[in-house]
Amino acid sequence: MVRATTGLPFDDIRKLIEGPPLPDTEAAEAVRQGAPAGLGQLQELAEWLAAWQGRRDPAIVQPLIGIFAANHGIVAQNVSEAPATETQAQVELVAAGGAPVSRAVLQSNVGLKVFDLALDLPTPDISQEDAFDEAGCAATVAFGMEAIAGGADLLCVSDIGVGNRIVAAALVQALFGGQAADWLPDEPNDTLRENQFAAVEAAVARVEAGDRDPLEILRRIGGREFAAIAGAILAARYQKVPVLLDGFVSVASAAVLQALNPAMVAHCRVSEAQNSASMSRLLAETGLVPLLDLGLSGGRGLGSVLAIDLCRTATVAVHE
Repeated sequence: MVRATTGLPFDDIRKLIEGPPLPDTEAAEAVRQGAPAGLGQLQELAEWLAAWQGRRDPAIVQPLIGIFAANHGIVAQNVSEAPATETQAQVELVAAGGAPVSRAVLQSNVGLKVFDLALDLPTPDISQEDAFDEAGCAATVAFGMEAIAGGADLLCVSDIGVGNRIVAAALVQALFGGQAADWLPDEPNDTLRENQFAAVEAAVARVEAGDRDPLEILRRIGGREFAAIAGAILAARYQKVPVLLDGFVSVASAAVLQALNPAMVAHCRVSEAQNSASMSRLLAETGLVPLLDLGLSGGRGLGSVLAIDLCRTATVAVHE
């Protein structure tokens, strides 16, 4: 349902989501007609890239991995073994070239940016209060829309954030229903598991009686990286940049947009399936398709480097 204009910060975002650009079906058809026989899924991938780049000769020349980092007040509920300071440590590791993704992008000639979303100011504990006011959430979406300001022809979005996987579980439970256990990651520590379950159920209970609008759900029980990733996905659509989603958090962020307009994330694929029941459930709910299934856990961009190489191969293979 289209909401009436209210003059509130979300209005401009809603307008962008309601009427996004359509795929270039002629470009996809040109690839289909010109591709050599026997390419299987590589041809389908090249057609998808052509449709969303708007090019009859799709190419991956300037791929970018954007990692969005944020902290969360929900860690006060003892939902993670890692302290909140680990977010900053992981950001510094990526920046210093010590993370797997840092080394992989050099080998594959892929751009890498880490977006520090006010790590010293965690969003409030969503089991107790809202993550943002509307202006703050809209501003963070707008920040994410600048992720590809320097140019890109394929965008991969990923995340770093202690506790954000628990926030993601609350977000998708509010969107799709079910129980906290359906969406939480595997956790062998019984105490942590109980704390995670209680925190997610408390967060979802706060929004169940309120406005069920997906942007309101994002505002109330999301986080900065979720809003920024949603913004990056939205901007990519308008700038003819296909998107690869890396990890549960990125797919959850895309699900917010999809809940507002089912066609809003057609320019997205998932880089790697990951080996978890909750991720499989989320992929089934969204209908988003993973390119790879290598048993990786977590996001942080590594699966996207491999998926970028696959996309490059697809664009080269379809040329006679």
